[in-house]
Amino acid sequence: MRNRIVSAVLSSMIAVTAAAQGIPALLKEHKIPAVGIGVIRDGKLQRVEVYGQLAEGVAAPYDTIWNVASLTKPVVALLTLKLVAEGKWSLDEPLAKHWVDPDVANDPRHKKLTTRHVLSHQTGFKNWRWLEESKKLTFNADPGTKFGYSGEGFEYLRRALEQKLGKSLAQLSQTYVFDAAGMPDTRHLWDARMDEARFARWHDGEGRNTYTDHRTTKANAADDLLTTVEDYGRFAAWVLNGAGLPPALFNEMLKQQATMRPGAAFSLGWELIQDLPNGEYALIHSGSDEGVKTLVILLPRSKQGVVVLTNGDNGVRLYPKLITDHLDVGAELLERAN
Repeated sequence: MRNRIVSAVLSSMIAVTAAAQGIPALLKEHKIPAVGIGVIRDGKLQRVEVYGQLAEGVAAPYDTIWNVASLTKPVVALLTLKLVAEGKWSLDEPLAKHWVDPDVANDPRHKKLTTRHVLSHQTGFKNWRWLEESKKLTFNADPGTKFGYSGEGFEYLRRALEQKLGKSLAQLSQTYVFDAAGMPDTRHLWDARMDEARFARWHDGEGRNTYTDHRTTKANAADDLLTTVEDYGRFAAWVLNGAGLPPALFNEMLKQQATMRPGAAFSLGWELIQDLPNGEYALIHSGSDEGVKTLVILLPRSKQGVVVLTNGDNGVRLYPKLITDHLDVGAELLERAN
């Protein structure tokens, strides 16, 4: 669930490029069952490729459904910004006006917590409350003072949004993101539309289907989005083209909000890598759960991007090839990771 792409590793829609010919061999070598790849050029999703198998002898289809782990967060960040654009939400209004988690109700710092803190991972929370010795949500820093990646922050925001607007996260995402971006096969949880035969089940580093608890029954703002590579590729291209946001708000989304480490920052919903060749910069997010490794990289100046969805613990081992194959500054991104 941590966004760690930089530190961790780093034609037609159905065309298969020469560069992609080695993917099946890499899947076999690294015991990764399947991968979906979306390639964006000139701000458009130009190619979708899916390789591997969902089960022995069952090829992964073009419309394979993937759990994309923390790639959920950019979707929820964009949903929130769409609400800001309509005047229905504020980046800087205290969330306490709409929701206070009982665990922090007696800590006055909850009155300082805002949406901006959540989207830039400056809540002061750990990633998940169960990481605390007390198993309760706890402020470890004042909101807005320190970067700290937190899924709990996004869940806090979800509760505030639902409380104020009287709609579920699933309903809000459907209206403001899925319908708007053209994502008909995307949802936050398993429902009657779910075709389990297309689902990419999770696998460990030996390629074994050992993770069986894959049904997402409750919408989570930080994790477990279900989608196809085509749908998420459309979302990524939509973001590259401004996602219908007012220019000032779109630029605010791209602006550095928090420093992660030297050379890397966080904007609103995205890791931000600046000072790449030719004035380029990158928006990055990754996802990492048991049996799930996913990645999206966008280059706003050149309108390039790549989406990588895998259902194996070794999925990150595909990243270097796919980054350098599909992004003009891929080599520089990998160099910045080392």
